[in-house]
Amino acid sequence: MGHREDLLEGAKRCLLEKGFLRTTARDIVKESGTNLASIGYHYGSKDALLVAAYVSLIEGVGDSFDPGWGAGGEVTAPPGSLERFQEVWASIIRSVPETRAIWLLSFELIIQGERLPEVRKLLAEAQEQGRSGIVPMFNGVPEDELDKETVDTEGRFYQTLLNGLMVQWLFDPDTATGADQLTEGLRRVIAGAADA
Repeated sequence: MGHREDLLEGAKRCLLEKGFLRTTARDIVKESGTNLASIGYHYGSKDALLVAAYVSLIEGVGDSFDPGWGAGGEVTAPPGSLERFQEVWASIIRSVPETRAIWLLSFELIIQGERLPEVRKLLAEAQEQGRSGIVPMFNGVPEDELDKETVDTEGRFYQTLLNGLMVQWLFDPDTATGADQLTEGLRRVIAGAADA
């Protein structure tokens, strides 16, 4: 690996161990075996490097809970069905123990975002990628074929559910919502809307 990749991997390890605010440039250099100047040369700043490392970690989380591989379960239900909805959420929930540190980091960044305006801006830009990345698990349409309206509606819906679900699973896994409860809730909302 070159310095750029070494820095990214070192930053990821630092983020998982220390979090965003407590990670220093010197920590990253020590962990990566590089030098301080290489951070500026390759990433522009420590914060930009940490954001790149965080985005890379989140992309790995997405791979871990994709039902086609990773945390478990093969998708058997047709795209767009309630059964598919339940299968995907069950797979996501199964990934929580192995991705817990990354979700804790996510909520650190949410809480501290006001104090880190440049980081917040970079992460806000990355959110759209997250929205477009989650939709294919539910509707089966490849990410590069999604239209903007689908990403802006379905993507936001799934991203909102994901964030709320992760809060529950991090706070108290014993009482957190399960995939079956989430699916039954949606089933009832759909039935209520149809009756109205």
